Amino acid sequence: MKFTLSWLKEHLETSADLATISERLTAIGLEVEAVSDPAERLGAFRVAKVISAVVHPNADRLSLCQVDSGDGAPVQVVCGAPNVKAGMKAVFAPSGTHIPGTGIDLKPTRIRGEESNGMLCSERELELSDEHDGIIALPDDAPLGARFIDYAGRNDPLIEIGLTPNRGDAAAVRGIARDLAAAGLGQLKANRSGWAGERQGSAGIKVALETEDAPFFAYCLLSGVHNPPSPPWLQRHLQSVGQKPISALVDLTNFLTLDQCRPAHVFDADKLDGDLVVRKARPGETLDALNGKTYDLDPQMTVIADASGVVSLAGIIGGLRSSCTAETRRVLVELALWNPSDIARTGRRLQLLSDARYRFERGVDPANVLAQMEIITALLVDLCGGQPSLVQTEGQVPSWQRHLDFDWDLTRKRNGVAVSPARSQAILEALGFTIEPQSDQQARVHIPSWRPDIDLAEDLTEEILRIVGFEQIEAETLPALSAMPPVALSAQQARLGRAKRALASRGLLETVLWSFTDSRLAHHFADLDPQLFLENPIKSDLDVMRPSLLPNLLKAAQRNQARGFGEVALFESGLRFLGTEPDAQRMTLAGLRLGQYQQRHWSAAARGVDLFDAKADLLHALEAYGAPTANLQSRPIDPQAYPYLHPGRAATLGLGKQAVAVFGELHPALLAELDLRGPAVLFEIWLEQIPLPKKQAGSARSLLDASPLQPLTKDFAFVVDESVAAEALLRAVKAADKRLISAVSLFDIYRGAGVPEGQKSLAVEVTLQPRTASLADADLDALSQSVIKAAQKATGAVLRS
Repeated sequence: MKFTLSWLKEHLETSADLATISERLTAIGLEVEAVSDPAERLGAFRVAKVISAVVHPNADRLSLCQVDSGDGAPVQVVCGAPNVKAGMKAVFAPSGTHIPGTGIDLKPTRIRGEESNGMLCSERELELSDEHDGIIALPDDAPLGARFIDYAGRNDPLIEIGLTPNRGDAAAVRGIARDLAAAGLGQLKANRSGWAGERQGSAGIKVALETEDAPFFAYCLLSGVHNPPSPPWLQRHLQSVGQKPISALVDLTNFLTLDQCRPAHVFDADKLDGDLVVRKARPGETLDALNGKTYDLDPQMTVIADASGVVSLAGIIGGLRSSCTAETRRVLVELALWNPSDIARTGRRLQLLSDARYRFERGVDPANVLAQMEIITALLVDLCGGQPSLVQTEGQVPSWQRHLDFDWDLTRKRNGVAVSPARSQAILEALGFTIEPQSDQQARVHIPSWRPDIDLAEDLTEEILRIVGFEQIEAETLPALSAMPPVALSAQQARLGRAKRALASRGLLETVLWSFTDSRLAHHFADLDPQLFLENPIKSDLDVMRPSLLPNLLKAAQRNQARGFGEVALFESGLRFLGTEPDAQRMTLAGLRLGQYQQRHWSAAARGVDLFDAKADLLHALEAYGAPTANLQSRPIDPQAYPYLHPGRAATLGLGKQAVAVFGELHPALLAELDLRGPAVLFEIWLEQIPLPKKQAGSARSLLDASPLQPLTKDFAFVVDESVAAEALLRAVKAADKRLISAVSLFDIYRGAGVPEGQKSLAVEVTLQPRTASLADADLDALSQSVIKAAQKATGAVLRS
């Protein structure tokens, strides 16, 4: 938000200087980001008189001038302007002056052999405009030797403040003046006068509201207007904040936006085709906007349209077809209220930022629409003439009346600063709040219509404290509660840290991605709760809270592959969102591998990643997290529950009937949709399903119980049905004798000659660890029979002959 000191003083009666005002603005929360004082930039430029101007002896297009700047003997200046002549008044820059329009520092020089001391300046060289066809010609009565900025009325410091999103009321010079008056820097003046004349007849145009995003619409018609260039005072106001004056009709609406935080719009009524309707855009509609660009609209955008189509993008920018020109004679003036979320969403979709959007999306004063209509009518009639019609309205002003019951001692309780009830009441009343006393310590505070950000009693303490001064909060040293610091990490956080280190040790890189994701991808991973969609996403492809960590990991892998990194191994920990309630936010750990696991090499063939790589990553993470990996059971996935996984190359891991993780290969259709060069495997762990280990991390390790006897191995080959999982056979074999069998591993799978159709041969190696005595042949035979019986009972396995 930019404004000049003189503009501020149109609303604030104050004798404070620029430095004091700037300091106080920052102190009350309106942080000053920049101050530009023209006296520092243009103070050296003087009103001067050209005594003589003759053709340069060595250059036909240059003039040799004698210039009197009012401080002594005339100086010689070489000038190339075509309009320079003897006797004229001009703007002179002596040697040593910095020229802002060119960035050069003047010094005495010789031009084509003639000495030149200083410069006669154009408007562009002073950054007043782009005009540079000649030097500035001043009236004959311009005072010789005076500073040009004083004579031209441009000695007006510019202040720029950075507004937080909640302070839409301070996006106006009047709102800033109100805050400064409350801070004791002057007296707030009465607001600008409204139209006091007579209004006649109706506008002759009807307006229909067809969307709830336009709750209130006010308008009137001005007939018999003319549209001249704006007067100098209005042009100076707009130019001072970087806006280019266009015409009186347009400039006044821009002025009202900055001055009152009340965006308005004027339509050339003779260019409208019939009545107006405020509605949602229709598919295929476009708008040729006032900024010279054409925008494609969609049905989520609110527009103002006539019988021929869209004439304005509601609350953001007007259309070229209904714009006002020098020929405009009838004007429809519009002031309306719009849904802030709708304005913000439309602006972001179109990447269109305007002064109107900036204010509407923060919330404008809903109670002053009709009062502001009278102010703009008075300004328009004053500059453009015409006869205003009656003001017509559609819709209703939304209910904005709110109050808070406030304890005057709450400022001390919350912020540590005691402010008397009288002082607190004076501050709030100066800021526009209405106080209704309830007792000596209690009051009912009615919130003004321009402060939609005030919701809690604590907000009122902030208002009081920012005016009193945050420096009033005394610093206190917190007491040392213990010589030993508390444990920094909870048990769950420590477990997660160990799991992350385990994945990192296997070559996966940790990522930190958005908690939002793309709904077009996320729907493959879960049914999306409508309440998880964002009303105002920061990007169109981050429009829903993530139901799984995997969509964003896949997008990250996609970006890496697009940049030439074919092999990707990533993991992330964070919350997934199954609903809007706090208990629907679940801590999760997920990872993926993409591309080759083993690059081609002279010693080994290349190998792409497969589901067993994902399972290995998963088991390492689970073991480090403290999950009872020995008790985990794998089961084939339900393709309906996990449509993003290859149905024949994926499984879940569970404790009993409760699944704690899923792993497998990405479905080929999704791989193609994402344009990924596979294969791709991934896993996801639902950490809340894993119980805390019985023995907490950090407790003493169990004693080493090493046997003095040598272990031995024995191989078995079983024939089982194709449907039997190898894991089920391994569990059955190990359970045959938990005392002697220390390990069981699968080393071969065979299908072919000698094995019936629909069956397979699984060969396992059983490791036996004697404890008290070496095993005799009878012991081995008995153990072998136990293994065979256990395998047959659990899986129907038959020992292969």
